[in-house]
Amino acid sequence: MNMLEMQNSMNTRVHESWVDQGFAWYRAAWIECGELIEHYGYKWWKKQVPDIEQVRLEVIDIWHFGLSALFHDGKNIDQIADEIMSDLAAHQPNGLEVREATEELALHCLQSKSFSPSRFWDLMLAAGLDFDSLYTAYVGKNVLNFFRQDHGYKDGSYIKNWAGREDNEHLSEMVATMDHSSSDFAEQVYAGLTARYRELVPAE
Repeated sequence: MNMLEMQNSMNTRVHESWVDQGFAWYRAAWIECGELIEHYGYKWWKKQVPDIEQVRLEVIDIWHFGLSALFHDGKNIDQIADEIMSDLAAHQPNGLEVREATEELALHCLQSKSFSPSRFWDLMLAAGLDFDSLYTAYVGKNVLNFFRQDHGYKDGSYIKNWAGREDNEHLSEMVATMDHSSSDFAEQVYAGLTARYRELVPAE
């Protein structure tokens, strides 16, 4: 439920009436699936080594869009949370490999124009994530999204590469050293991003 509340807050920041706009969140989710496969590798005609860390970051991005897609038909957060739990309780993980699990999720998005938490669970497990690591990574990325908005992401003035590395990479590095169970975990992440951004990105 906490992640649903955080996603609603982030989306409201971008558009106050976001639920009523009918944004195609399912489309964003399946396109992220394609980006995930790029990081994992699919070219049998050349040597490729899966970038698992980037794959997991894409899984988290998919979860952001997937949570957003579940807000429809006037459902409140409690109702959506109950539906997620029911879907997961009725599902037996199928043990698919990353590419196959990604394709199953993308196919469902395309066919139903919606999002399947149970198919996402299969992908999450294939990528080596459990629910604790999903939550930690989600909170970190949610805070980064707020940070981007606060520093000019919408008008194009935000600088995404800090000293030659994407902000996602800096986020992962920072979060690894923090107490994920702390009640002010999100605030710590935001403060850390602010300090690093000021240190590494030249002021205009």
